[in-house]
Amino acid sequence: MESMRIDAHQHFWEYNPSEYNWIDERMDVLKRDFGPADLKPQLDATGIGGSVVVQARQSVEETEYLLRLADATDSVLGVVGWVDLCSEDAQAQLERFGAHERFVGARHVVQDEPDDYFLLREDFLRGVALLKEHDLTYDVLIYPSQLPAALEFVEQFPDHRLVLDHLAKPHIGRRELEPWASYIEKLAKHENLYCKVSGMVTETEWHEWKLDDFTPYLDVVFEAFGARRILLGSDWPVCTLSATYLEVMDIVHQYISTLSDADKAAVLGGNAIDFYHLEVLTDVDTR
Repeated sequence: MESMRIDAHQHFWEYNPSEYNWIDERMDVLKRDFGPADLKPQLDATGIGGSVVVQARQSVEETEYLLRLADATDSVLGVVGWVDLCSEDAQAQLERFGAHERFVGARHVVQDEPDDYFLLREDFLRGVALLKEHDLTYDVLIYPSQLPAALEFVEQFPDHRLVLDHLAKPHIGRRELEPWASYIEKLAKHENLYCKVSGMVTETEWHEWKLDDFTPYLDVVFEAFGARRILLGSDWPVCTLSATYLEVMDIVHQYISTLSDADKAAVLGGNAIDFYHLEVLTDVDTR
């Protein structure tokens, strides 16, 4: 018996080329709809009881769509949606979406912002500050070049629940550890910040990776954050550009094989439940 296993980071969408223009010519496998029925066999095969679905485009319409899926899908335990945090209307948007029991947090695609210091914009900071009063989290999606701004950002919100998506996308394919590793160590000193072990397989040569490629990066985040502040996410279906769902999950399963049962349970689901305040049965058999 253990806590429910949770996929803390996956996506759904109804594909439209103009709405998902980040899906380029190399990503043909993503140019279709992906919904709960597509994910369910992956969850069943890996013993995962539920997931957190995260926004993939920046529109309130997508947030509404994800919440409708959550209403209709028991396995969708939480929605991290998009609201316009820079808008003077941010409070009203948060009140509207925050009324939904499965709306657990917000995310902005900061990695696509041309300004590496977008996180420190006054209007954006004002919007993020509103999240705490609504008991909502914030997912930090950045590239390594944006880590200096991220450090200043996290320092400004010591009482917010924050999580770093995809390890901040280190250059695994180039086998670069620094300065990424040093910033991870500094960020992890802020105990309200968690880290998602997700998105690694697409930061290396697609389908050409080996397990050992990820070990140095996992070593850094587990040493910095500890097993009780790490969430496991698939980044499905984006991960299918480079690996199957089972392969993605197995990378982390193998890495944590020597941890205590309690630490394993935390990484595989307990931390996600605590961080996102998910409403789940906390003692279920996932065999």
